Amino acid sequence: MSTEVEARSAPIAATVPPERRRPSLARRVLDDRVLLIFAVPGVALILLFHYVPLLGNVIAFKDYQPFLGIMASDWSALDNFEVIFSGDRAFLQALGNTLILTTLQAVFVFPAPILLALLMNSLFSEKIKKIVQSILYLPHFLSWVIVVSLFQQLLGGSGMLNNFLRSNDFATVSIIGNPDTFHALLTSQIIWKDTGWATILFLAALSQIEPELYEAASVDGAGRMRQLWHITLPGLSGIIILLFILRLGDSLSVGFEQILLQQAAVGRGVSEVLDTYVYNNGVLGGNWGVAAAVGLVKGIVGVILVLAANRIAHVFGQEGVYRR
Repeated sequence: MSTEVEARSAPIAATVPPERRRPSLARRVLDDRVLLIFAVPGVALILLFHYVPLLGNVIAFKDYQPFLGIMASDWSALDNFEVIFSGDRAFLQALGNTLILTTLQAVFVFPAPILLALLMNSLFSEKIKKIVQSILYLPHFLSWVIVVSLFQQLLGGSGMLNNFLRSNDFATVSIIGNPDTFHALLTSQIIWKDTGWATILFLAALSQIEPELYEAASVDGAGRMRQLWHITLPGLSGIIILLFILRLGDSLSVGFEQILLQQAAVGRGVSEVLDTYVYNNGVLGGNWGVAAAVGLVKGIVGVILVLAANRIAHVFGQEGVYRR
């Protein structure tokens, strides 16, 4: 009896396809050779201009003298890091300003393109939407020199706003060059310049949400706010978390060129951040080792923030920057 059963099951087993084996590395390289060849120039540029310069961080552990070079300069062990851990007033001031600007950008700058994308997505006319997008994208392509000049012409002591107030017998307002409004000014400049461009990814994510979900929710009696909360925001959650994690890695870089252009008007007390501290003490002050040490610590903190945020994303069921 058992022989008969085995004989009947043999043809069925024979028809089951064999388990697929994963192609070897050599085979995958051969199959994707065209894509890999196109990727070589980009990878070479990244290695040359991003990874090779990382070797220069060794000057953080040396008493670096440019005329001697990196190899001939004397080792200083951890002396250059004392400025960070000894409570140097200038460093602490730069760190405090950096944290303030980082917080302002996280609270106001990061959500701005999300809100703008939601408003643009609510436009029913595609023609109007494209016109609005084109207008909002333009400031991104302006350099910070032009942006700062525009704000000075509008809000400066002799700018359009104060000239209008004078001509109508109103008191003038001090915005440009005022230390009390400097952080708010920087934040508003970033929002005006980059919010429109940053909506691209969010608009792309919104276009991937199935319209049938909104139709079904409308049939069930859900209003615009409930559709936003239960359909739109969950559809954007993946890209929001991904961009927020990437933003954390760069959170201590709060706009070097933008701040440097306006630093002379308000003084270092309110405008000095870690990037300008490195520039003023390293390039201008000649303290190359100290500047490199501060930059190295800033980079390490950024990496730690990315890894921690990515781990938290995994806990909440999101992929984050990379999978577990």
